Order: sequence, then C-alpha cells, then structure tokens
Amino acid sequence: MTNSKETDIRVAEIFGPTIQGEGVLIGLPTVFVRTGGCDYRCSWCDSLHAVDPEYRDQWLAMSTDAVWTKILELSGNTPVTVSLSGGNPAIQPFGDLIRRGRGAGYRFALETQGSVSKDWFAELDVLVLSPKPPSSGMETDWAAFDTCLHKAQGKPETVLKIVVFDETDYAYAKEAAARYPLLPVYLQPGNHTPPPADDDGAAVDQDGLMEKMLWLVDKVTQDRWFEARVLPQLHVLLWGNKRGV
Repeated sequence: MTNSKETDIRVAEIFGPTIQGEGVLIGLPTVFVRTGGCDYRCSWCDSLHAVDPEYRDQWLAMSTDAVWTKILELSGNTPVTVSLSGGNPAIQPFGDLIRRGRGAGYRFALETQGSVSKDWFAELDVLVLSPKPPSSGMETDWAAFDTCLHKAQGKPETVLKIVVFDETDYAYAKEAAARYPLLPVYLQPGNHTPPPADDDGAAVDQDGLMEKMLWLVDKVTQDRWFEARVLPQLHVLLWGNKRGV
C-alpha cells in the first residue's frame, strides 16, 4: 500500500483562471498549480514563497483528489490549460493528476529548470525547460537536462525559455540554443526588482524592464538571431509583482 505522504503534492498556491504571463503560452487562460520546494536557490528568484524552506509551513500537502477538485472549482468544470510551476514542480508526484486531467480534456504545461526528470514528462502537453543563466548563481547540469528530454520522449511540445539579465546571460542563452537547435527558444528580460517573499505588492521598475526589453530586442536583431523570440513577462506589466495573478 502506498503511503499517502509519498503521493501528496506540496502546494504553495492554486489560482486562476488568469492568463499565462510568459513563454510559449503567453496570453492563454490558465489555472496555476504552484508547488512548494526547489532544488535551486537562484539569486533573483521571484517566487521565494514557493522555494525557501522558511515558508514551508505555508505549503499544503494535498492529495491528487484535492488538487483536482480545486482545479475543477476554479475552472467551473470547463477544460483549460493547467500550468505546473514552483519552485521546481518536477520534484512533485504529478503523474496521476495529469492523467486524470487530460482524460477530462484539460491540458498540462510544466516549467522546470531541467535538473530533475520524471517519467510523466511524456504525458504533458507542453514542457518548458528553463535552464538558469549565470546571473542566477546556479550551474547547469546538462546531463540532467538531457535526461529530461529523454523522459519526454518527444511527446509534449518542448521549448527552451531563458531569462536574460546581462551580456553573460545572453551568451549563455546563445550557447544553450546551439546545444539544442531543434528546440524553439524564448527569451525574456530579467525582472531585477523581484518581490520579497512576504510582500504581495512590491513595486516594479517598469521603465527599467522596458529598457532591458529593448536592449534584448536590439541584441537578437543585431546578431541576426532570428530564431529567438523575445517576450516580456506580461503578468508583471499588468499586475507588477502581485501574487496569484
């Protein structure tokens, strides 16, 4: 008999439907399941409330049934895209939830840095692999990243999404794209004013973000890197650093 603790999903928040704010699904109505816990500690993390163990007592251990019930409640039983985020959602047992949801017509997207792989990656509709650039203070384990691709078995739509803060990050993004030439590449300027974990409405330097966006657009066009797509964090432009939107 399986221990319920082994199948519980650690949840920081479930919210929506709202629009997906970034990447390949930008603008798409989505319900978000944000999990608690991460194997990374990025210097500019914008979701510390879902990463730092200091906030562990705010995370709920929820069964697949409970998470699914909440998704149905929020979506009004109408199939919608469900985004699995974190933290690193790849460390959670999402296989049963994905199978149940897809059987009911829901679509599932996962965003992860590519450090942890699971067999259920192959059951996703969209897999966003977002390796962290040097400004994060983390190092990419490309062997682990390759295992994520192997587990996906080429079944979900799979893309690269890389945050760029500076020239060093930009060079890293180009190297990552060259390593995986078959994966579509999405770039976004880094939010250099991420919210404190305990502040629901931290101000955003919108002018600074737009300057970084323009700089990144100029970089890819001057380099003739025409395969890359440069997108903002739409939710930050609309709501700043407010949680749960």
